[in-house]
Amino acid sequence: MKPLLEYKSYRQYIADYYANRKARSSFSWQQFATMAGFSSPVYLKYVSEGRFNLSEAAAERVAQAMHLAEYERKFFIEMVKLDHAKSDREKRAAVSRMLSIAEAHKAKIVDAESFRFFESWKNPVLRELAPAMPGAKPLALAHACRPEISAAEVSESLSFLVKANLLQKDKVGNYKQTDKTVTTGPMDFTPLAVRGLHRQMGEIALDAIEGVPQDERHFSGLTLGITREAYEKIVQKIAAFRKEIIAIATSETATDEVYRLNVQFFPMTNMSINKKG
Repeated sequence: MKPLLEYKSYRQYIADYYANRKARSSFSWQQFATMAGFSSPVYLKYVSEGRFNLSEAAAERVAQAMHLAEYERKFFIEMVKLDHAKSDREKRAAVSRMLSIAEAHKAKIVDAESFRFFESWKNPVLRELAPAMPGAKPLALAHACRPEISAAEVSESLSFLVKANLLQKDKVGNYKQTDKTVTTGPMDFTPLAVRGLHRQMGEIALDAIEGVPQDERHFSGLTLGITREAYEKIVQKIAAFRKEIIAIATSETATDEVYRLNVQFFPMTNMSINKKG
């Protein structure tokens, strides 16, 4: 059975814990439930199957029944909070606490670095900006960012980018990208961070309408009445368009400015709800 800190689902951990104990003894779901203080002999079985949830207090009892160490108990409870969280903010907070616990105990979580990268707009911006300003100190990089940030924030982001092997730092202090592009890939945690990043970039875009000269930005939009089939075709076109933009941007090594391109295509009506009824 793999270590607890490698899990992302508390339900899967309960299922694996039971299977591991069952394979070595006559352990039963009833015995497991009794150890955790539940009257129903199948309660934890149903929890592992997603039919019941654990409260935070119940999660404490289950962690104790499984004889988890203190840091494992905290990690297990954060997995419960993540599973039950309603908003992206609550989910991101739980994941961040899980990653902090894992990092404190030298455990590596798959997707952790990608989650950290997409968690803040500063990381992708500084990944582009630092190589374009060789020799620049954190304060100069901070002043170059829009919106401006602190030198401490720049140092923190650069330290992470180097540690995550997204940037390389040479002997004289200059930075170089390890790869030209960074993509999310098929990850579990990362979409939470990406959604947050989209919100951050959207807020910055709103400020740019008034704060950036018109000849340095481009804003345009369309309002369209379409079918579902047309929607699928348009999404495919957008994907192809993004690839073309990446090809143009990566064909040159020089960087004059760091730009953000937001591609947004979302419904403004709820007509499909009436059709379903």
